[in-house]
Amino acid sequence: MKSVTGQLEDLYALANDQHVVVVGAGVGGLVAAFECAKVGMRVTVLEAAERAGGVVRSDEVAGLRLDLGAESFATRGGHVRALVEEIGLADDVVAPGTGAGGAWVAGVPGIGAAPLPAGGVLGIPASPFAEDVRRIIGWGGAWRAYLDRVKPVLTIGHEHSLGRLVRGRLGPKVLDRLVAPVTTGVYSALPDDIDPDIAAPGLNAALTRTGSLTGAVAELAGARGTAPGGAALGIRGGMGRLVEALVGRLDVLGGEVRTSSRVERIEEADEGWVVHVAPTAGDEGASPAVGDAPDETPSTLEADLLIVAVEEAEARRLVSPHVAGLAAEPDRPGPVVELVTLVLDTETLDARPRGTGVLTVPGSHTAKALTHATAKWQWVADLAGPHRHVVRISFGTQSEPPATAGLSDDDAVALALSEASALLGVPLAGTELVGARRERFAQAQPAATAGLAEATAQAREAIRAVPALGAVGAWLAGTGLAQVVPDAIAEADRVRRSALFG
Repeated sequence: MKSVTGQLEDLYALANDQHVVVVGAGVGGLVAAFECAKVGMRVTVLEAAERAGGVVRSDEVAGLRLDLGAESFATRGGHVRALVEEIGLADDVVAPGTGAGGAWVAGVPGIGAAPLPAGGVLGIPASPFAEDVRRIIGWGGAWRAYLDRVKPVLTIGHEHSLGRLVRGRLGPKVLDRLVAPVTTGVYSALPDDIDPDIAAPGLNAALTRTGSLTGAVAELAGARGTAPGGAALGIRGGMGRLVEALVGRLDVLGGEVRTSSRVERIEEADEGWVVHVAPTAGDEGASPAVGDAPDETPSTLEADLLIVAVEEAEARRLVSPHVAGLAAEPDRPGPVVELVTLVLDTETLDARPRGTGVLTVPGSHTAKALTHATAKWQWVADLAGPHRHVVRISFGTQSEPPATAGLSDDDAVALALSEASALLGVPLAGTELVGARRERFAQAQPAATAGLAEATAQAREAIRAVPALGAVGAWLAGTGLAQVVPDAIAEADRVRRSALFG
C-alpha cells in the first residue's frame, strides 16, 4: 500500500494531466481558475475584453488610480476576506470612514434631501416616529406607518415582494422615499421585484414573531448590528489589485490568462471539449491588458474540463446547445448600468456636504446614486490630496436604461457633473473638472429578484448534468463578490473532484 506522500504524488500527477479552460476572466472565473491551478491542474483563462476583472476595474483618472467599478466587498460569510488574505492583500484591507457620516437620500418632496435614517433594514425603519425618519416621510407618513403595529400578521406563507410587503404595512411614503432609493441604488431594481426572503433573510419570520414589520426590523437590526449585507470593506489602492493578485498567482502556478480572446463556440469531444477562440479588438478605450498578449489568428484549445464564467447571455449562447433544457437566451436580461467617475478640484466639497454619498427617490433625478469617494475612503482622500475630490455617479436600473445611453462621452460627463451638483446641493462648474472616466456594465439580475432563485437552480442543475462542464458568475451566484467568490470556489471544487475522483 502506498504511503500518503505517494498517494498525493499520484493525485498531483493525475491533476497535472488535466487541462482546464475557463471562459471569462472576471473575479468568478479567476477564482475558479486559481482553485484548479492550486491542485496542479493546467489552466487557461480566455477573456474577450482587453483586461481581466469584469466589473472589478481600476485605472487612472487625472493621475489617480481609482476603482471604476466595484469599490468594496461585503463582509458576510468571510469568504472574500479569506481570499484576500490568501493572495497576500490582508494588510491593505480598509474600512470606509473619514468622519463624513453616512449616505443621504435626495428627491424627497418638500425637503429635497436629508440623511438616510440609521438602523433600518433595506431602508425600512424600526420606528416611523424617529426624527430622522419623520423628517423624510412627514407626520402623515409616520402615522400611516404606525398602522403596522395594529394590522394583522400573515402567519401562513410569506410575502415574496418587498414592495407589496412595505406598501401594505407601512404605506407609500416609506416605500417611495426610504425603501425604493435603497433597492434601486444597491440592486438596480424596484422594491416590487425584490424578494425579502433573499434580500433580508429572516425578515418574514421576524414579522410573524414580533407582530409588525417595524418590530421585525428592530429585531434584525439589533441582532446583526447593521442592515443585512451592509458591512463592507475595500482594498487600499483599489479593488483592481484583487484582480492583479489573482492573475499573478495564476502565473506563478503555471496558469495562463489570455485577454482579447473571444470564445466563438464550444464542441463536445470524446473526452472533454474543443474550444474555438478568435482574437478580438477588445474594449475601445480600455486600459492595457492584465495577462498574456493574445494570438493574432483563430485557434482551438482542447480541454478536459470547461468552466464558463461569462455573463448570462454569453454563457447561454455557448453552453445551451450542449445542455438539455437550458434556454439559449435569458428570460429577463439584467440591468445596464453606466458609472461616471469625476475628479474635481474644488474647495466646495471639502465640507463633504452630503456625507459619503446620495441615493435618489426613483423618478426624481436621472442618476440613481452618487458616491463621494474621497469622503468615504481615507485612502482615496490621501491619494487625491487637498481640495481634490472623487465623485462617482451611477445611471440605469432594471426598469430604466441609463440616462447616459446614446450620449457622447463629453455629454455623459456633462450630465454627470450636473447631477453631482444637484445631488450634493452645491454648484460645480466645468472649470473644476480635472478628469473623468465613463464605464458601462451589463449586470446580472439581482439575486433577490422574485422567482430568480428557482430559475437559477434549474439552470445550474441542467449544466451540472453535463460531464466536465461547470459554470460560475453573478447570474448563477448573485451579484456581489460575497456571493460570486464562494460559489466559484464550490463549483471549481465540484468540477475538479469529478475529474480526479470520478
